[in-house]
Amino acid sequence: MTHYTGIWPVAPTPFNADGTLDLEGMKRVLDCLIDQGADGICILANFSEQFLLSDAEREILTRLALEHVAGRVPVIVTISHYATQIAVERARFAKSLGANVVMMMPPYHGATLKGTPGQTFEQFAAVGEVGIPIMVQDAPMSGVDLSVQLLIRMATEIEMVKLFKIECPHAANKLRTLIAEGGDAIEAPFDGEEAITLLADLDAGATGSMTSGMIVDQIKPVITHYHAGRVDEATAAYGRVAMAINHENRQCGWQSCKAAMVEGGVIASDFCRHPIAPLHPAIRARLIDLLKPLDPLVLRWCK
Repeated sequence: MTHYTGIWPVAPTPFNADGTLDLEGMKRVLDCLIDQGADGICILANFSEQFLLSDAEREILTRLALEHVAGRVPVIVTISHYATQIAVERARFAKSLGANVVMMMPPYHGATLKGTPGQTFEQFAAVGEVGIPIMVQDAPMSGVDLSVQLLIRMATEIEMVKLFKIECPHAANKLRTLIAEGGDAIEAPFDGEEAITLLADLDAGATGSMTSGMIVDQIKPVITHYHAGRVDEATAAYGRVAMAINHENRQCGWQSCKAAMVEGGVIASDFCRHPIAPLHPAIRARLIDLLKPLDPLVLRWCK
C-alpha cells in the first residue's frame, strides 16, 4: 500500500483585517490541521487563495510552513504557473526547503491560454527533472482537459509523477479508468473538491482525499473505515458530515474553513482580499449551525 493515503487538507492562508499576512495565525492553522489528524498538508493551493498572493508572499509562506511543521506530517507545496521556467523554479525552491511533494495544474492563464497535451507533458517533465514527487491536479479551474491517456503517459514516462488529485466532473469514473488502465504507475489516486464525491471516489479506488481544512477530524473516519473494509461505517460517517460538506462546496468555497477557524479562535480574521466578497451573514450562520452538532475540533481548538 502506498504511503500516500488518508486525508491531506489544504491549509487556508489567514490575513489580518488590513489584508496583510497573519503569519502567527498561519502557524496556528498548521497546528490545528495536525491536531485534527491530517496525514499531510497542502499549502498555496486554490483553497489557500494562491491567486491572491504575491511571489514574495509565496516564498514567505513556503518557508514558514515547512519550518513550522518540521516533519510532523508531509507537506505538499503548490507550484502551478503558466510559465514552465517559473514552475521549475518554484519546485526547486520547495525541494530546497524540504517539501515532500509539489502539486501543479496544467499550464493555463485565463480563459484562452491553455497548454496543449504536448505542452502539458513537457511542463510536467521539466518539473520532474527537479527530482521531487509531483501531484497532478485535475481541476476545472484550469479549463484544460487532462485525458486519462495523457495522465497515464505522464505516470509511465515521468518518474516523479506519482500522485493524482482528480476533482473534475464525474471524478469517480475517471479515477476508476485511470487506475484500471494505469496499473502500478498510478501510485496515489486522490479525491478532491472538499470530498463532495468521496464515497464514490473511494469505491473507484481513491487512496486518499485532499479536502479543505475545515473538518478534517470528521472526514478522516470515512477514509479510515473504508480502507479497513468497514464500508457501512464509512457510509454512516459520511452521511453525518454530508450536509456540511455540501454547504461548503456549493455556498462557501475556501471561506468556509476560515469562518470555522475564526469561530473556534484558531485565527482572528476571515478576511479575503478584494475582489473576493465576504460570506453573506446568512450563509456563514448556516455553516456554523451545520458544524456545531458535529462538534469538530476546529470549533473548540482554542477554547
